[in-house]
Amino acid sequence: MYLADYHTHTQISPDSEAPLAGMVEAACAAGLSELCVTDHCDLLDETGCPARPWDWAPSLEQFQVYSGPLTLRLGLELGMPHLNPGEAGRICALPELDFIIGSVHNFSPAKGGMDFFFAAYPDEAACHAALDDYFSSVEALIGTDYYDVLGHIIYPLRYMPFPISLERWRDRIRGILETVVSKGKGIEVNTYRGRTLGPWLEILTLYHACGGEIVTLGSDAHIPAHVGAGIPQAAELLRAAGFSCVAVYQRRIPHFQPI
Repeated sequence: MYLADYHTHTQISPDSEAPLAGMVEAACAAGLSELCVTDHCDLLDETGCPARPWDWAPSLEQFQVYSGPLTLRLGLELGMPHLNPGEAGRICALPELDFIIGSVHNFSPAKGGMDFFFAAYPDEAACHAALDDYFSSVEALIGTDYYDVLGHIIYPLRYMPFPISLERWRDRIRGILETVVSKGKGIEVNTYRGRTLGPWLEILTLYHACGGEIVTLGSDAHIPAHVGAGIPQAAELLRAAGFSCVAVYQRRIPHFQPI
C-alpha cells in the first residue's frame, strides 16, 4: 500500500512549532512513502482580518535543505483564496509549488470572518447557521482555479459539540463535488490527526458517484507525533468507496499510486 500524507504543517505555520526535519523523521517512522508539507497561507487571519502578504522564502529555504530517501513535496494550504483573487493568483503562480489545498477556515466576512475554531456553538441552530455560511464559502472557492484539491469539506464539524448530520446539505455537497470534478480538481480525506474517519465514507461514496477520481489523504499534523495518523485507515475507506488509487502531486500535476 502506498501511503502518502498530503496535509501537514511545520514551524512556518502560525499554529505549529515543528521543524521540517522532525516531520520527515516521523513520516519515515510511520512507514510513509511520501510527505507533502502544506503550511498555512491564509488570506484571512483567525479574527477575520486580511492577513499579511505571504512570505514564501522561509518555506522554500527549509524545503531546499532536505535530502533523503523519502519523497518530499512542497505545497501549501491556501485559506479563503476566493476573497482576494489577485493575491491568490500570485501565490498559485509560484513555480516551486507541487500542490495546493484550497480551504475555508473562516466564516464569511458578512458573518464576521472568525475562524470556525473560535466560534461558540451553543445549540444545533447555531451549528446549522455556521454550516450554511461555510458551504456558501466553499461554493465560492470551488469556482476558482486557486486549488488542486478541496480541503477538509467537513471542517466545522470537528469543533461542534453536537453530532450534526449533513443530510440537510446533501444536495449542496453533491453540487460542490460535481463542480470539483468538472474543473478537474480533487478532494482530500482529512483524518484530523486520526480523529475523524467514519464520516468520510459517505462523502467519498458520493464523490465517486459524481465521477470523482482525484483524492489525497492528509493527517493535518502540526507535530511529528501526528504525521501519518489515520492514513492507512483512510486508504481503506478509499477502497470501500470504490477507489483503487490515491493521488499525489508534482508541480501541480496529479499522479496516481495504487492502494
